[in-house]
Amino acid sequence: MGCFFSKKSKRKSPEKDLTPTTAENTTDNAVSEAPKYSWDKREKVDPKDFMLTGLKDATVGRLPGKLNGQQFVIQECENCCIFILDHSATVTIDDCINCRVVLGPVKGSVFFRDCKDVKCVVACQQFRTRDCKKMEVFLCCATQPIIESSTGMKFGCFQYYYPELAGHFKDAGLSVFNNNWSNIHDFTPVCGETNWSLLPENTPVLGYVSPPDPESEFKSVQISADAAQSVVPLTRGGRRKESDESCLFMFFAGENTTANAQKLIDEVTQKGFVLIQTKEVSMRPEDVKRVFQSSAESLTELITKGPVVALELNGDGVVRTCWEIANEVFSGTKVFVSENKNSSSGDVDNFFNFADMQMGL
Repeated sequence: MGCFFSKKSKRKSPEKDLTPTTAENTTDNAVSEAPKYSWDKREKVDPKDFMLTGLKDATVGRLPGKLNGQQFVIQECENCCIFILDHSATVTIDDCINCRVVLGPVKGSVFFRDCKDVKCVVACQQFRTRDCKKMEVFLCCATQPIIESSTGMKFGCFQYYYPELAGHFKDAGLSVFNNNWSNIHDFTPVCGETNWSLLPENTPVLGYVSPPDPESEFKSVQISADAAQSVVPLTRGGRRKESDESCLFMFFAGENTTANAQKLIDEVTQKGFVLIQTKEVSMRPEDVKRVFQSSAESLTELITKGPVVALELNGDGVVRTCWEIANEVFSGTKVFVSENKNSSSGDVDNFFNFADMQMGL
């Protein structure tokens, strides 16, 4: 089996929708009264700080630390470059035309409605579009992305970096390894037509979503879309595999799990192999037995310490190469590697089918 080593619906007004979690509701009679309890001493929030509306030909957004998990609204903007470089609760984008949008990690949903000619970089739990046309999306999405009554949609894998981004992923409760960017569900398919497609591999993100204007307030933020720097691993996703040989490589919970996984990706991609998909998921003893069968006994104790991070790597000779890397680079780390190329496809299918079921995919 394997081995281990030691059309539009009626909407509410955005102002009514936007209820920051720290905002305090007061009546006219209570404004002058002192708060009765300590928890009433919360800082008041201006809803206008959490929305962008009616802008044109502008570079705007929010710097790190300005949202801190609040929800955000963008509407009726045209020809704008919008950078939301912070984590947030939810984001809705309505009636925007010819805009470039970067959204830091969103704990809940990102919903584009009635937008056209939008290019964006998005990380979120849920992604949805409705009545949109011609969008290019570089996406990291923990669940299956959904498009509805939308056409000309193109998707690529999230590739982005700014210094606070990794921390924002944690604050938003998102794993960089759970990315279903290519697994699109078209809620309103049309027979004989294709409403979405995948962008060509190696499509340069900054060719679609340019860095901020050097004269803007974002000039001090170090932004990169280099895949080697990206917080989210660059995966091939649903594209056709070039080889029939894949290998499952799995790390168990520990302080350096993310760093180790990234190091593995660097090692194998330098050798010409391809990262197909990744997942971070918790397992129970009975899950281990079902997925790993004969190897379950040796793995059961390891999965009790937290979620596992698993990677599917692809290419002729990848299993042997992964064994070599496991021995040479991760000799002091407990990992699981497919035992041989005859069983490796089964390892990959068993684990990722389990992970998808766990995540409701």
